Amino acid sequence: MKKLGFSLLFIILMGCGVNQDTERIEKAKASVESYIINNYQNIEIVEFKESPSAPMGRLVLEGTVNKKATFTIGVNGDFTVGSIGMGEGFPEMKEACKEQICGS
Repeated sequence: MKKLGFSLLFIILMGCGVNQDTERIEKAKASVESYIINNYQNIEIVEFKESPSAPMGRLVLEGTVNKKATFTIGVNGDFTVGSIGMGEGFPEMKEACKEQICGS
């Protein structure tokens, strides 16, 4: 009986964790998409790979811009962009955003 209670509690707690992770990932994706659109030229579409990683607690999202240029972006705990790695062909930064980040 105790094993059944423990198993149910474990399942419930894991379910809550998954829901929070899903919310966290969706919020991070929205922040990254906004950052890219606001700061880079000629953005038509931002797509994400389905499996973000979280080394050292920091969420890392990977994807493509305009269906060709790849990116890897580290997202801080407050959902701001902490770092960005851009693949070949990634759009140029907007001139107005080079000295100060434009919205996110």
